[in-house]
Amino acid sequence: MFLVTGATGNVGAEVVAALAAAGAPVRALVRRPDVTLPDGVEAAVGDLNTPGSLTDALEGVEGVFLLSGYEDISGLLREAGVRRIVLLSGGSAALADLDNAVSRYMTLSERAVRESGLDWTFLRPRAFMSNALRWLPQLQAGDTVRVQFPDVPVACIDPADIAAVAALALAGGHEGVVHELTGPVAMRPAEQVSVLASVLGRDLHCVELSNEQTREELEAGMPREYVDAFWNFYVEGTLDEATVYPTVPEVTGRPARTFTEWAEAHAAAFH
Repeated sequence: MFLVTGATGNVGAEVVAALAAAGAPVRALVRRPDVTLPDGVEAAVGDLNTPGSLTDALEGVEGVFLLSGYEDISGLLREAGVRRIVLLSGGSAALADLDNAVSRYMTLSERAVRESGLDWTFLRPRAFMSNALRWLPQLQAGDTVRVQFPDVPVACIDPADIAAVAALALAGGHEGVVHELTGPVAMRPAEQVSVLASVLGRDLHCVELSNEQTREELEAGMPREYVDAFWNFYVEGTLDEATVYPTVPEVTGRPARTFTEWAEAHAAAFH
C-alpha cells in the first residue's frame, strides 16, 4: 500500500492518478472525507500538522509520497513500519540556505528524511507549469497578462511528469537518489503567455513588470519572508531554474511534456 500526502494538490493528485492507473494499491490522505478520488483509491482522513491523526492512514503502508515542510513526521513513519519515502522537495534544497524561508523548509525536510533510517528518494522539481493558472483572474478580466520576473527563464515541469517519476520511485529501485526534475526547455514568462495565446486562440498582451512592481504585488499576497526568498532566487540569482535535466525521459522512458502540451490539456481551466 502507498500513501499519498497532499493528495488533492497539483502534484499529489497526479501521483494518486498515476498509481491508480498502474494498478498499485493507493491511499490518499485528505482533510475531508467527501473528496472525489479515482476508482479504487482509498481515502484516509488526516493532517500532516497533526501526526496523531495519521495512525489509521499509515496502517499497512509500505511507501509514502511526502510533502516538504513536515520534518517531524519521519519518526512517525518509521514507527508505523513504512519502508520508503519519496519526498517532494525542490531545487532550492541544494542551496541549504537556512536564512531563506523556502530553502530552509526544504533543506530541513530532506535532512530529517535522510536521518530517518528509511529508504528515500528526493524529487527536486523546478517551477510547475500549473503555476500559469495564477494568471487566470487576469485572463478572465481581459487579454492583458502582467508577468513577474520577466527576464528569468525557467525549465518548468508538468506536475504529471513529477508524478510519473514519483510513482516509479515508490515502487522501488530509486533509493538514495536525488532526482532533479525539469521540463524540456527553459522559458520566460512572455513565452508562456505566447503559448497560451496560441492554444486559447486569443490575442494576449504581455506586460513585463519591473522589479519594484513585482515586489509590490508579491508583498500584497504573501508573508515578507517568502517575498525575500523569491527575491533572493530570481533577482539576486541564487537559484538556477533554467538548466534542463534529462531525468524525466531517463526515468519514464518518454519525453518530458512541453508547456504547449500542458496548456492544451488544461485549456478548459482558462475558459
